Amino acid sequence: MLKKLKSAERLFLLIKKQLPFNVSSVSKGKIFSEVQRLISDDPESWLNVISFWKNLLELDAKKEKLSQRDANPQKMKTGKNGTIIGTKLKIEQMQETEENRECQLEKQIKETLEQGDSLTKREKFQEEEFPNVAKAADTHNENNLTFRVSCRCSGAIAKTFTAQEIGRIVGIALMKQFGWKADLRNPTLEIFIHLSDIYSVVGIPVFRVPLASRAYIRTTGLRSTIAWAMASIAEIKAGMFVLDPMCGFGTILLEAAKEWPDVYYVGADVSASQLLGACDNLTAAGLKDKIELLKVSVIELPLPSESVDVIISDIPFGKKFKLGKDIRSILQEMERVLHVGGTAVLLLSEAHHKHLKDCERSCIPMNSKGRHADELGIEKCVPPEENTSISKTVSSSLESNNQECLDKMPPFGSLVPMECYKVSLGKTDAFIYKYKKSHAPRL
Repeated sequence: MLKKLKSAERLFLLIKKQLPFNVSSVSKGKIFSEVQRLISDDPESWLNVISFWKNLLELDAKKEKLSQRDANPQKMKTGKNGTIIGTKLKIEQMQETEENRECQLEKQIKETLEQGDSLTKREKFQEEEFPNVAKAADTHNENNLTFRVSCRCSGAIAKTFTAQEIGRIVGIALMKQFGWKADLRNPTLEIFIHLSDIYSVVGIPVFRVPLASRAYIRTTGLRSTIAWAMASIAEIKAGMFVLDPMCGFGTILLEAAKEWPDVYYVGADVSASQLLGACDNLTAAGLKDKIELLKVSVIELPLPSESVDVIISDIPFGKKFKLGKDIRSILQEMERVLHVGGTAVLLLSEAHHKHLKDCERSCIPMNSKGRHADELGIEKCVPPEENTSISKTVSSSLESNNQECLDKMPPFGSLVPMECYKVSLGKTDAFIYKYKKSHAPRL
């Protein structure tokens, strides 16, 4: 069930969480000592979490084995004339297999729940009666582990220490405390540590492969978790026309089509190489007949006005397109093809966010004190009915100075901001914006 989560990057078993390190008032050596104490102060919590992690892996392996066995079809017996005579036998075998599977899963879950109590009782008995033997057995089991430390630093601590420095300190502490061996290529165990201005966290990934890694995506582009999250808030329904006018490798459309199959999807891009990668992904995912690809420019879409129900797109982060004129043209073309009441979900960089917010504020009329009469920000959710009064106010101001305000008009026109979510893309942050088209733009 956990592996079916679509918007989770990775899941962790928490070993330790505490307040952030105060790097401003202590020496570098002191910080190193405090990092080592994440391991040395409470080694028992480490061993308990690792024991639970092993139980999860064993249970997952058993379920995988059962699934593979059930997936192998039973060979059908045929008579002399080649007709199938094993139908009844196959039904009985399937029923028996299903009953056995349910019994085995129920037994495994029960054993897993009871295992913690039995292990605790056994360990307590061994500690009381044979303390030296119990200690030696635990040491032998744990010494077989190999590990790798993955570290991420952000905020104040990132200005003083590198992730490599913290990872090395943690690795040395683990080797001294538990006798584990480091293996950077194929470790048994991966330790994840994140130090920030908010907390210091240490944990173990539940699964070796991140949940963001999709087996059906050959060429990776936008993170699949971000793509799925964008599609999930777009209000996609059966029979709709969904467009990604800058589809790249098609990750957004792939995630949407997997979740909402009964929809007409179109992906457009001006780059032939991007479309080739998207075609490979569609083929690998078995969705080539579900998504149509077009080689066209985002500012010259060959679609009638108000013909699209939903637009979902990752807007380039300013490396290929200028923040001013190009972004304005892109959003105006999206506005043109989207029908009234339609939804647009866009992934925008922080620079895009600031630029669009400035454009939006620049068209709001000023009051007698020289301040904006109404601060309409992108992060603020404005319902369509409230936006009507704002639109009337803006229209009345345009009458007095038409040309000047036309130059200052926001690039999204009738697209009303509804929701905003800040997301992390690793080294940079971005924003998922959801817009609704409130009215047809004036000609």
